[in-house]
Amino acid sequence: MNSDAERDALKGAEAGRLGWMALALTPEMGPTRIARAMERLGADGSGEEARAFRGAERVFDASLTELEAAGMPAKAAQFVADGRARAAAEKEAKQVAEAGGFFLTREDEAYPGRLLQIYDPPAVLWVRGDAKLLERPGIAVVGTRHPTPYGVGMAEMLSRDLANRRMTILSGMARGVDSAAHKGALDANGLTVAVWGTGIDVVYPKENKKLAERIVASGGTIVSEYPLGTFPAPQNFPLRNRILSGMSVGVLVVEGGEYSGTRITARCAMEQNRDVYAVPGNVTNKIAWGPNTLIKQGAKLTATWEDIWEDLPTQIRLQLEEEMEAAGQIESKTGGSASLFEDEKPMPEAERVVLEQLRRDESVQLDTLIEGLEGTLGSAEIFTALFELELRGRVKQMPGKNYVRCF
Repeated sequence: MNSDAERDALKGAEAGRLGWMALALTPEMGPTRIARAMERLGADGSGEEARAFRGAERVFDASLTELEAAGMPAKAAQFVADGRARAAAEKEAKQVAEAGGFFLTREDEAYPGRLLQIYDPPAVLWVRGDAKLLERPGIAVVGTRHPTPYGVGMAEMLSRDLANRRMTILSGMARGVDSAAHKGALDANGLTVAVWGTGIDVVYPKENKKLAERIVASGGTIVSEYPLGTFPAPQNFPLRNRILSGMSVGVLVVEGGEYSGTRITARCAMEQNRDVYAVPGNVTNKIAWGPNTLIKQGAKLTATWEDIWEDLPTQIRLQLEEEMEAAGQIESKTGGSASLFEDEKPMPEAERVVLEQLRRDESVQLDTLIEGLEGTLGSAEIFTALFELELRGRVKQMPGKNYVRCF
């Protein structure tokens, strides 16, 4: 490709990005209507994704008639046709950069792939921090703004333990459970993503300003589908919940009442085919209604990080374990050293021998284990070693007397 062609391609790509931004700032245009308009503007018989991208490049060249034919309301089409949408997009892009942020459109490679799988992914995401974090395996932790000490403790503990194992913790940075989840991840020197219902320059609640700064400074990310300066309107928060669940591999509910945003997030997760986990609560406490009801409906009862870890897809679990091995957090499969999850006392020889026979990605049946250690350990020694390893969370017993190594 020659230099002129390269410049034309870059110019077209930037025009396309501004096209998405322009429609996101256009009155009466939501994510679904924007996507439909982009596809119709770029329609030429090819794939849906390609049509949307070509449509983005054509936004500013289309006539008023073409814009209305693409399904845009009259007010919206006029806003684009007379140049106001482009002016707003250029101004917003400049201000985002000046504020230390950036924006992602649905055609950008860095746009989180999981979010594209939901029914109505945002046309544009405003971001502060590391965009790569949006693609990493993460658990959304949600709950009431008025938790009990038990709820705060569980949110912090589970978030800390999962962050220790390289999982990203996503939450909404609201008061209560959300803030506890972010703090738990940060205490583990882990990574966390805050999904806001305001512009990325409007901290809400205000007392979380230091928490927001800590998230970004630690390598975390703040993301929103709302333009700069957007104030905390009540209707924004239920809408942002679909982003929380959409970017995650699962949603963990700690505490929440019958009518709450927590319940909305859990419903979004189910509709998006995400796993739902719930921490059981005191049945006499009304804010335990949410998680307890979800457990009745099939959510996984969650007391420790293992309850989530063992449910992760094998590919994700292996990815995280490899990252931990590379960082020296757990023992290498080839016999390297261990640090984070090793016991303070030396492991008894029988337990070490049994642990070496087990794998993280495939269970071993008890009879096979006994047969493999014949002449080295007796069955009684193997039973005792397995029992001790289970107590310390190093081994998990599966149905049919099958055992799998946790760490």
